[in-house]
Amino acid sequence: MSICIWLSGLSGAGKTTLANLLSKKFNSKGFKTCVLDGDILRNGLNKDLCFTDKDRHENNRRVSEIAKLLVDQDILVFVALISPFESDRVLAKNLFNRNCFVEVFLDAPIDVCISRDVKGLYAQQKLGLVENMTGITSVYEPPSNPDIYLRTDRMNEPQCIEVISTYLEKLLLLQFN
Repeated sequence: MSICIWLSGLSGAGKTTLANLLSKKFNSKGFKTCVLDGDILRNGLNKDLCFTDKDRHENNRRVSEIAKLLVDQDILVFVALISPFESDRVLAKNLFNRNCFVEVFLDAPIDVCISRDVKGLYAQQKLGLVENMTGITSVYEPPSNPDIYLRTDRMNEPQCIEVISTYLEKLLLLQFN
């Protein structure tokens, strides 16, 4: 058995960074891992989708199905996806067996996310080049009951990795007993 770890939050909250670090850590412990990064998927598999609410729902549905296929193959999956709607995250969770889905909410104030704007999305939005920017002109519904809640503006990467790793290691031990 394996697990899907769904990292959700605004652009710049740290999803991709933490997913890649976690994947590397668990891979070094002998787990088969995969990172499903929203930006990479939108440049390939989901490049036919825009950023309307309808397309965001479809993007999340597709990523959920891929994550489920990978977990069923005993791959530890780290999803790094804004996933702005609570309903989509609930649908994703419902695809998985009990204790096989971990929702991690990476919370950071919008000004912090803007200051971390490595992709230049917030700057492009300010210039009118990006429409439907989550957290600015498009809604982000924070998870109502995430398994793990992290304020990434108050915790550094090693601290976040430690919290998530400890949680995952306990959950993985439960699965093998």
